[in-house]
Amino acid sequence: MKHKRLKKRQRFELKQLIDYLISGGAYFVTGYIAFFVLYQVLHWNLFWSKITADVIGWVVNYLLQRYWVFDNAKLDKHKVQVTDRYIIITLVDFGLDYLIVWYLKSIGLTPYLGQFVSAGFFTFWNYFWYRWWVFPEQYPRKKRKHA
Repeated sequence: MKHKRLKKRQRFELKQLIDYLISGGAYFVTGYIAFFVLYQVLHWNLFWSKITADVIGWVVNYLLQRYWVFDNAKLDKHKVQVTDRYIIITLVDFGLDYLIVWYLKSIGLTPYLGQFVSAGFFTFWNYFWYRWWVFPEQYPRKKRKHA
């Protein structure tokens, strides 16, 4: 019986990982197209092109991660915490992402290739944070204050 539960758990985790990669791809494609249009077509500067494209991608990403990949009825009771945590990790991500793309551009790599390098890093980085901190299967209970 324990073996069946373990196999079921492994299948669940594999499916979740695949769903995460698909939704991450949706985020990347959405943000990449927005970045291309803003930076190349409309000639916005790197900072504003990057942040606007990232915001567009983050909206797509949040909706897919929260309501598809890490869909969990228990998270409904923690909407504010989930959203706050997502915003925190997203702000950290933006800073790191911008630095990666900016640095790679400064050494001669185009921002378009820099986006791919950055995406590779964030594929692993965000899975860890989303899985165990932003959208955990179970939120820790709040400690009660004793009178």
